[in-house]
Amino acid sequence: MTTISKRFDYTIIVVAVVVIILWKLPYFGWFQYPFILLGTWFHEMGHGLTAVILGGSFQHLEIYENGGGVAYYHLGGSYLSSSLGNALVAAGGLLGPAVVGALLIASAKSHKSSMIALRILIGLIILSLLLWIRSVWGIAVMSGFAVFFFIITLFKNRKLEVITILFLGLQSVLGTYLQLDYLFTKQFERNGAIQISDTQAIAENTIGTYWIWAVFIILISIYLLWKSFQYYFKKIEWYS
Repeated sequence: MTTISKRFDYTIIVVAVVVIILWKLPYFGWFQYPFILLGTWFHEMGHGLTAVILGGSFQHLEIYENGGGVAYYHLGGSYLSSSLGNALVAAGGLLGPAVVGALLIASAKSHKSSMIALRILIGLIILSLLLWIRSVWGIAVMSGFAVFFFIITLFKNRKLEVITILFLGLQSVLGTYLQLDYLFTKQFERNGAIQISDTQAIAENTIGTYWIWAVFIILISIYLLWKSFQYYFKKIEWYS
């Protein structure tokens, strides 16, 4: 007789609690800082890779010591109108952390998929270092992450790789939460010049207002998180 047994895995719950504690306790700022920069990398890579997908080009990105960053791209060869293309590129950056977080959480479902995800992440970091990152601070930080993740692979400990992927996934999702202020910002100042936010860029190139698009981005991020958790917990073991 064949039965199905669903095994509840508490690993993601434990990792989630650890992540929340590390972000809530103020004296863990030294630990939080590199992951803020990693979130910036996810965000700026979201802009650049979206431009590439749309037929444009990703020129380079910069990550700053204060946690900010900027991606430079060109949509001259895009198959979409300039307005729609710019709106999608802006959305790509905002959704970058949520998309990456959802994919990482889902990939932690098995040792094999988490192993593959970690190596893909390392490869993408190295590719970005070679092709796109141009700021000294960005090169230093992302090189450190690449080396750290590579060292983890050397242990050949599948459980450690699963925990690492879960931790990164949850950190990425938290990155969406950390950019709430930015989502509901119309404009900001950078190097003495007034810049519009990504949500305002979407509004100016489509319809609506920046805060409507902020709500829409949040809803999409929540949906992606829910689907990733749903997929992760769908672990079925067969016994005969």
